[in-house]
Amino acid sequence: MTDTVELAKGDIISVDVQRPAHGGEGIAHHDGRVIFVQGGIPGDTVDLEITQLKKNWARGHVVAVTTPSADRVDSRCPAAALGAGCCDYAELNPEAEMGIKTRVLTDQLERIGGVDKLPNLELHDLQPSAGWRTRVRLGVDASGRAGFRKLKSTELVTSAACSQVVPQLLDGLVGEGAQRFTPGAEIIAAIDDNGNRHVVESRKAPRGRRTETILKVLEGTGEVVQKVGDYTWTFNVSSFWQAHAKAPSAYSQFIASVLDGVELIDVDKRGPVAWDLYGGVGLFAPVITAKLGAHVHSVELSEGSAESGEAALGELPVTFHTGKVEGISSQLPSPHVVVLDPPRTGAGSDVIESIAQARPQLVIHIGCDPATFARDVADWSKHGFEMDQLAVFNAFPGTHHFETIGVFTRVS
Repeated sequence: MTDTVELAKGDIISVDVQRPAHGGEGIAHHDGRVIFVQGGIPGDTVDLEITQLKKNWARGHVVAVTTPSADRVDSRCPAAALGAGCCDYAELNPEAEMGIKTRVLTDQLERIGGVDKLPNLELHDLQPSAGWRTRVRLGVDASGRAGFRKLKSTELVTSAACSQVVPQLLDGLVGEGAQRFTPGAEIIAAIDDNGNRHVVESRKAPRGRRTETILKVLEGTGEVVQKVGDYTWTFNVSSFWQAHAKAPSAYSQFIASVLDGVELIDVDKRGPVAWDLYGGVGLFAPVITAKLGAHVHSVELSEGSAESGEAALGELPVTFHTGKVEGISSQLPSPHVVVLDPPRTGAGSDVIESIAQARPQLVIHIGCDPATFARDVADWSKHGFEMDQLAVFNAFPGTHHFETIGVFTRVS
C-alpha cells in the first residue's frame, strides 16, 4: 500500500483533468485525493498550484497547461483573459459546451437527485454564443472606472469588455476613454427591445443579493421596454429579466409545447387554475392562459415587477400576489398546473411540500443551478411526482451556467 504524498498549500503538482465538476472546475486525482482544478478542461494535463487542502480532496488553480485538451481554444473573452470572472468557459470550444454541461447535470441528478433513469434530454443551444447579454452589472473602482470583477475578488478588470455583452451596450462605459462614476457604486446597463440603452448608478448590493434601488439615471429613462409575443412590459432597469436575448421566447415556447394537448382533470365550475411562482413580471402567464384557459396566480417578491406585470397583462385572467412563495401559496386556490422559476438557491423542501399538498396535475420547474435543481428533483419524487421531460438550455454561453427545465406529473 502506497502512502498518500503529503501536500501543502502552494505546492505545484501535475494532474490530468478527467471530467467536469459543477461550478466550472475540472476534476483530477492525485495520490488518492480528488483534485478540483480551477481553469481545467477535461483532457488537459496541467501544472496546478494547491490553494485549499482537505483530507480527501484539494483545490487549486492552473498555472500552466502542459498538454491542452482537444477542446481548449484561445480565450474568447478579452475581460476573462485579464482575470475577470465573467467567462469561466472562455477557453472552451463552444461546440463542447453543451456536452460538458449535460454531463454535469446528469452527475448532479444521479448523486444528489437520486435519479436512476433520466428522460431523454432535450437540448437547446441558444444563439448567439457571444454578444448575447442585453443587461449587465458593473463594479466601480476607487478611481471611478467601471469594470468586471475578478474571480472570487473585489478587484476589477476595467480595461476590457466581456464577450457576453451586446457590444454597443458597453460603449463609453468600460475601457480606454470611458466615463467615470462614483467610486464603490454599481452600474446597471441594459438595451431594451426598442433599442434604447439605459444606464443607471446603484449602490453595491450585499454579497449574494441584488439591489433594485437606483440612485441616479445616467442615460435613458431607467425604464426598459421588453416584448415577447403580443405583450409588452415596462419596468425598472434593475428588475430581473432573462439575460440572454433569446431566452424569454425560448422558455415560453418550450412551456407552450408542454401545455399543448394537456387534458386537465377535476376542473370545477371555477375553471382551471394555475400558479406562476417566482413569476417576476409574469413572462409565462400569457402562455399558460392561452394554452389552458386558466386563471393564473402569479407570486413575486418584487413589488415593482408585479406592478409591471399588472400593467402589461391587465386584460388577462392573471392575479399578482406580492410576497414570499412559502408565505402565499397556502392562501391560493388549488392549481391544476404550477410553473416555478426559483432563484439559484432552488425552491427548497418547504416550498415543494406546499405545492405538493395542493396536488397539481402538472409541474414545470425551471432551475438555474444543477445542484439545487437536483435537490429539488429528489423532493418532487419524495412527494409523489415523476419527471417526464427534461430540457437543457445553454442560455449562458461562455460560462458554466445553464438553465434546466423539468416537467413533473403527479403519480400518487
